[in-house]
Amino acid sequence: MIDPKLKVLQMVARHGTVTAAAQAMNYTPSAVSYQLRQLAEELGVELLAPSGRGIALTAAARIVLRHTEALSAQAERARAELASVTGEPAGPFTLCGFSTAATHLLPPAAAALRERYPQVRVRVMEAEPTPCFDLLLSGDADLALVVSTADTPSGGDERFDQRPLLDDPLDLVVPAGHRLTETARVTLADAAGEPWIVGNAGGTYHQLVMSACTSAGFTPDIAHVADEWDTGTALVALGFGIILVPRLARINDWAVVRIPLQGEPAPARRILAATRKGRRDHPVVASALEAIGSTAQTLQATRPRDEGAA
Repeated sequence: MIDPKLKVLQMVARHGTVTAAAQAMNYTPSAVSYQLRQLAEELGVELLAPSGRGIALTAAARIVLRHTEALSAQAERARAELASVTGEPAGPFTLCGFSTAATHLLPPAAAALRERYPQVRVRVMEAEPTPCFDLLLSGDADLALVVSTADTPSGGDERFDQRPLLDDPLDLVVPAGHRLTETARVTLADAAGEPWIVGNAGGTYHQLVMSACTSAGFTPDIAHVADEWDTGTALVALGFGIILVPRLARINDWAVVRIPLQGEPAPARRILAATRKGRRDHPVVASALEAIGSTAQTLQATRPRDEGAA
């Protein structure tokens, strides 16, 4: 319903360069440039202008983008309304999300959709939050579960509908016998002097831990770097440091203790459900969100203190 060339312009605006937009869309830079030239010729305006060693959007391009956002949202509302009155939904439907969501939340939702809508071809894709928004914008995904970070679009971004799904508390994982296991009330600040295991710089997990520690009033002493919970937990069990693990994440059977943190506010990651603007009322999206919410509540209710094998 929307000219694909307009989506290409949206991706260039989002990423700032033709090359980055092409990479996000799995296109070649020449293919992106060609579509932009075609769009400019059809509209009779210049869309890009040289800016230093790069490019900048022209005033005309920004006008086109503003109307594209409105048109895209209206098209999604039309699809949602049609799906609600034409009987059995059919066709492809893609769920995407970060690793924990892709492991524990999306598969049960996909199974529920498969049972409820047998004509819908459900697909699950694991992706970090920023690429999830690219997948939504390009039309390659219909619903994304993302963690809100400084790198993700703001809640006021008119291209997306982002709504809080749940706040996933961060638990402290320490070696068995650690001093904090004997304390009735543990805050994140109580662990300020410990050696820390965090994710690679720039990743979502690294941002999550650094932001939580900063809010608690300290900068963590980073002893080791690990993106996977299994790696981090193994290091904790052998006394190399401590980690923060989201409540929804499972960890292997190591000699560790998982401690729910207290304090105001207790550290947590905010998980959002994101769709393209106007798509949230689609019946398949609504059913997926219902299944995801139910699974999340069940998982959060089964994470006791002193959990080693989660």
